[in-house]
Amino acid sequence: MGPMTTGEAVHVDLDPAQELVNPYARPVGPATIVIFGAAGDLTKRKLIPALCNLWSENLLATGCAIVGVGRTPLDTATYRLRVAEDVAKYATQALPASVIEDVISRLHYLQADFTDADAYPKLAAELATIDEEHGTTGNHLFYLSTAPEYFAPIVKHLGAAGLTKEENGRWSRVIVEKPFGTDLASARVLNSELRKILREEQIYRIDHYLGKETVQNILVFRFANGMFEPIWNRQYIDNVQITVAESIGVESRGGYYDTAGALRDMVPNHILQLLALVAMEPPTSFEAEAVREEKAKVLRAIQPMTPERVLTHTVRGQYGEGTVEGKKVAAYRSEERVPRGSGTETFAAMQLSVDNWRWADVPFYLRTGKRMERRASEISIQFRRPPLLLFRNTPIDHLSRNVLVIRVQPDEGISLRFGAKIPGPSVRMSNVAMDFRYKDHFQQPPSTGYETLIYDCIKGDPTLFQRADMVEMGWAIVAPMQEVWSALPPRTFPNYAAGSWGPKEADELLERDGRKWRRIE
Repeated sequence: MGPMTTGEAVHVDLDPAQELVNPYARPVGPATIVIFGAAGDLTKRKLIPALCNLWSENLLATGCAIVGVGRTPLDTATYRLRVAEDVAKYATQALPASVIEDVISRLHYLQADFTDADAYPKLAAELATIDEEHGTTGNHLFYLSTAPEYFAPIVKHLGAAGLTKEENGRWSRVIVEKPFGTDLASARVLNSELRKILREEQIYRIDHYLGKETVQNILVFRFANGMFEPIWNRQYIDNVQITVAESIGVESRGGYYDTAGALRDMVPNHILQLLALVAMEPPTSFEAEAVREEKAKVLRAIQPMTPERVLTHTVRGQYGEGTVEGKKVAAYRSEERVPRGSGTETFAAMQLSVDNWRWADVPFYLRTGKRMERRASEISIQFRRPPLLLFRNTPIDHLSRNVLVIRVQPDEGISLRFGAKIPGPSVRMSNVAMDFRYKDHFQQPPSTGYETLIYDCIKGDPTLFQRADMVEMGWAIVAPMQEVWSALPPRTFPNYAAGSWGPKEADELLERDGRKWRRIE
């Protein structure tokens, strides 16, 4: 994402057989990518396809290897066959057979119990052999695609086996998946445990939302276009709405989801990161720490919630039975592995305030939920209405807000709604939209969202990853909601039908301010 900070090789040799596809980025590496949780869903659906896409774009050096570490009893040959099947099923684009063959030839597998200290000297010996075979020069990226309870033990054992040492120009980095803790206290404990073994610069706390092109484009959109930044403030913007909605239910994840809920699952990480990108001040440069510090300032400026404010400025919900995309679906409490009387929320909405000069008195409305009318993630910037005075002697009796919508998924793009005169002799107005879609304009092949994040980690660029303090601030923001919601069990669940946009209380949250949620179509 940003300029190189540390760890980038000055020169990387390309295989002569590889044709340079992307002239604006150069290969990173060499490195061995070690994936803990190699037989899991994330690995087969996202990580391996992402590595195939990077190889296809010639963004990985030939001195690259991949080691899968998992508890499933497999040998390397069997694992390669499995991965070949998974790539055929989950690849985001049609890949040349040579690309798939190249990636699979670099795959190795090690069966291990993540908590078994004796497994890690074996991993070290395996890596030494692989480093020699593939020419990775001893650089190691450890990707923790495991259940959260294994994060700290894995890092502890890696340290004891000497695999986190950085010496003689070799680097060692660790990507930690979410959830990073379950509340403020657990996040602090996990940060402390990791930093006993690793320097902060070695820890890459990942949020896959930040790998999406539209999210990365927020900074370019704001700071590279002179027409928007001058009006990006309280004088011109009335409110900001961030929606992350899913049409699916909890599927087979009921056991996990019932211990998490919508608030914990989405708000401290994904949604607050989007808010920070929208609200941050211009950084002094695109160096990683300059960008991350401005995002951290936004999180520090969010007005803390009192228990009273939680009751008046937040909404929680749980879906009942309903209809989604023409199909009848069950209520949350009827889902597999969900307790029949569960009080876990599947919807959360809130109004937050950023107490600084730019955003004073501009409400930020956030909502996220399962079994919503449709899948959509977007940021809606709603501008103040102009005075109606000029049009008082015309048929126009109402002026709509100009709205800028940044669509994160599924149809990535940006649209701007404004008023235009309807052709004819009288002054009548209609809303029109200027619409930009990534797939139409750039015609780029679809990605998993992990390509940029893995690429940046190998390059040593932490711009799109969270620092320890940012993770803890995210949990601190939602902590009062967790406490109040835990102390006051919900009495009205389920309170919204599957296939709707959530409980009526979420609409009332805006209506009492004279506003409405943007209608997503």
